[in-house]
Amino acid sequence: MKRLGLFIFLFGFTGISVFAAESQQVDTGSTAWMLTSTALVLLMIPGLAMFYGGLVRSKNVLGTMMHSFAAMGVMSVLWVAVSYSMSFGSNVMGGWFGWNPDYLFLNGIDESILPGGVPEYVFSMFQGKFAIITPALIAGAFAERVKFRGYLVFIALWGLFVYNPLCHWVWAEDGFLFNMGAMGAIDFAGGTVVHISAGVSGLVAAIFLGRRRGYPHRQMKPNNLVMTMMGAGLLWVGWFGFNAGSSISSGLSTAQALTATQAAAAAGAITWIIIEGMHQGKMTALGFASGILAGLVAVTPAAGVVKPAGAMALGAIATIICYIMLIYKDKLGFDDSLDAFGIHGLGGIVGALGLTFFIRDSWMEEAAKAAGGSWTVWQQFGVQATAVGIAIVYAVVSTVVILFVVEKTVGLKSSVSEEMQGLDHSYHGERGYGMLTPN
Repeated sequence: MKRLGLFIFLFGFTGISVFAAESQQVDTGSTAWMLTSTALVLLMIPGLAMFYGGLVRSKNVLGTMMHSFAAMGVMSVLWVAVSYSMSFGSNVMGGWFGWNPDYLFLNGIDESILPGGVPEYVFSMFQGKFAIITPALIAGAFAERVKFRGYLVFIALWGLFVYNPLCHWVWAEDGFLFNMGAMGAIDFAGGTVVHISAGVSGLVAAIFLGRRRGYPHRQMKPNNLVMTMMGAGLLWVGWFGFNAGSSISSGLSTAQALTATQAAAAAGAITWIIIEGMHQGKMTALGFASGILAGLVAVTPAAGVVKPAGAMALGAIATIICYIMLIYKDKLGFDDSLDAFGIHGLGGIVGALGLTFFIRDSWMEEAAKAAGGSWTVWQQFGVQATAVGIAIVYAVVSTVVILFVVEKTVGLKSSVSEEMQGLDHSYHGERGYGMLTPN
């Protein structure tokens, strides 16, 4: 009964465990919000494409944007075919991933309605958008130096063997991280599953592929910061669906998550330009956009469990740490082209661990009841740290194997001539800016 009560409590806040209830009536309010949230999360993909596309050189703008758009196709097909089953099916192979034949091609959920009154089709499509954006985030770490064909194979394998298992461990009702401790490893909307896994995998890929030719001695300036700023704006808007939609409801927890999201993003943006102004004497547009993302990433795992003050603190702390990483990354010897690890990886780690110290009293009280009378902040921190450590180790090892396989089969690293010509011409036969000479 203790586990059942905890499960119902967690579902009410996080909404990320699934079981069918065919007799359940559709809650039109919650369903309408979830449909909206699904569209908002999908909007983040072209937002990410614009954000990344504006940061690379003009000869790589289309190729870089295609990394995001291609993920919309590849990952969606896989999600419908097998990935939803692998993520939210019952434990198989010792709980490495899930499996439910009824979920293959979504055949068995045609009339399924979840306990919250949301059709399972909507839930599956909402979760599928997370599976799209996660590998697309990785592309920022090795921008301007990967073969498009190799990238497609990489994200397909990464989605199947890294994202799906992590999703199952953290969000499925029989996932071992979901059931760890009194209240499980808290990851409200994807700090561990999305940002830590993508950021760490991006760092591994950046080291594996090596630096862009000429980096860091040759300047590689963004081609269009206006586009990057618009992309950051779209990401901010879409993040309301990302975080508030993860309540899988339309109620109090939704409002709490939405408010925390806004507070953290604003705090991150302001903190970044204050630090930048003190350190460099100027407050840049790129710095403001970077601060937005750092704040949003940090609050993602925490959005449903912290109050606005805690969300602002997480956004500010993550921004400071991410800013320091971006200053010293060249000295560390790796070329994380668009700071996938520097912002998403580190920001996700800060949020996943830091949320423990800002968690609502009501969550801790419920956890204490589930634990039989006592559950401390430090006990929950131990659970969070364990989940973060497992995600990092698993992502590192799995990504190394996948990179090696892809490089030895279809190839992943661009040749010298391909990189010098640019991704747009080498792989797509196009130019992003008409007759402009690529830089």
